[in-house]
Amino acid sequence: MQQKKKNILEKIVKKDYNNELEKILEEKQFDEIVKSTLLSIFYKIEAAYKDIETVKRDIEDKDEYISNIFEIIQNDCKSIKIIKMNDENNKIPENKSYIINKEDKEIIAYPIERKILYAISKLSNKEKIIKDDYFFINETLSNLINVGNNINIVEPLRDFNGYSWTNIPQEIESIDHNLIYQNLRMIIGHKFLNKWVKNNEFIIDYFEMFKEKLENQYNKENAEKIIDIISKISILLNIKYEPTKIEEILSIKEEIEKNLKKIENRSEFVEEKTKEKIVITNKIKEIDTIINNKELLEKEYEKRNKQLPINKKIFSMKVLSRIMKDEKEQYFKALEEVNRILNPINFVQYKNELEEKYKHLKIIDIQDKEKELEELKIQFQKLFLELVEININKVGTRHDIEKIMYDFRYYLLIPYNQENRIQDVEDLQEKINEISKIIIDKAIELKVLEEVSKDKETNYEILKNIFNTRIIRLENAYIKLIKEKDKYFVQIFDENIFEQKIEIPKPKSLEIKPNKKCPIKDSSVWTKMSN
Repeated sequence: MQQKKKNILEKIVKKDYNNELEKILEEKQFDEIVKSTLLSIFYKIEAAYKDIETVKRDIEDKDEYISNIFEIIQNDCKSIKIIKMNDENNKIPENKSYIINKEDKEIIAYPIERKILYAISKLSNKEKIIKDDYFFINETLSNLINVGNNINIVEPLRDFNGYSWTNIPQEIESIDHNLIYQNLRMIIGHKFLNKWVKNNEFIIDYFEMFKEKLENQYNKENAEKIIDIISKISILLNIKYEPTKIEEILSIKEEIEKNLKKIENRSEFVEEKTKEKIVITNKIKEIDTIINNKELLEKEYEKRNKQLPINKKIFSMKVLSRIMKDEKEQYFKALEEVNRILNPINFVQYKNELEEKYKHLKIIDIQDKEKELEELKIQFQKLFLELVEININKVGTRHDIEKIMYDFRYYLLIPYNQENRIQDVEDLQEKINEISKIIIDKAIELKVLEEVSKDKETNYEILKNIFNTRIIRLENAYIKLIKEKDKYFVQIFDENIFEQKIEIPKPKSLEIKPNKKCPIKDSSVWTKMSN
């Protein structure tokens, strides 16, 4: 697999990815509509990717990005069928725009390119990227990161067209998943997240590595806060987008509550577990007896098939024997767990494990889950901004502060909900203003931004507008101070984009003349840093 990916990447580096894609498509025997659609997707990505690399900074390079999608198409996708939106005989149910069958590696979709790319990205999802040891978040946090990654993969096609950058909240599959994923990407970097989502085995404990990385970069207290908040958010998002899951979660919670109550009377608990051990041991013996006796196996075969629906009938006694061996293996695991718990040394550990599991599940009891989710999102954004401040304090070069400027602008323009972007969220305004001032002061100190006034407050009121602009390359931007009667306005623009005028307080002093365009910074400095 690794060699195959290397070969694909080598061909892409040689700039002939179109030919490589066509070869893959020929092997797949996709019809001409599918081939044409996929080629169109890659042409658009080719045109747009240089802009997203500028705007976002911490992302994989274009060749790696394209090779990853090639790998999914080659290894995880057997069939893509594109159907007409007005075809009444082939409607996709539940107002969806695509359906995927992971087992058969199939996609059926309407001819919407970003949705087809999103469906392709979902095919590669591993069900869990966190070890079972981290109950219950092994499922919910895996889902949060996987969905966020799928949305992230579609971004170059969805938000960039080769000359402009925009993000329409209605086109993002889940604003909440996207926001938290982008937070994590900026906290720990895209390389770590990409390795995590592609992790096929649990030899490497990425969740433990995640905790260590956070502790090393932001200290232990902040690491614990991050993990606690995103764990709770992941559970609430799981319920929000899969409401049928709540019954299953409630059942698990009730079982843990029962076990915690039983532990309170240790002697009764030990007695019950001893009985459970006897029952499991007898089950193992029973399976052994049936498997090794043809007559008993035949009776078990008839008995089970009578109780099963037609589509779930067992085809042969050989198949039944294999099923029962798997059941025996499960009983052995259950027996090992009971023996572990009955060991006095492990009893306290078992109690702690139950309490740790219960800690995450208690959030289910909250009546207004939407309100709780909203509060946790705000908490996480405030914490994220504190982490940004930690990173700013480590800045020592022009290149570092330039990256932070771009990252901060990108962050402020992320949709927070259907109506607002991060920069519009009232509860975050105080911290956003504080961080903006620190960045601007640092950028002026390192000569990345031009000082427009000797007065710090005037400087801030004018220059903070660079964080609102969607001009791709800030180094190409100009700033103009406009005076109309007794009012002052600022406008930022380049050759393609003219931002609207924004009124500012009357400047106390100015280094630039009103109504004259001035570069935000000498382009030679930016060019050197960009290179």
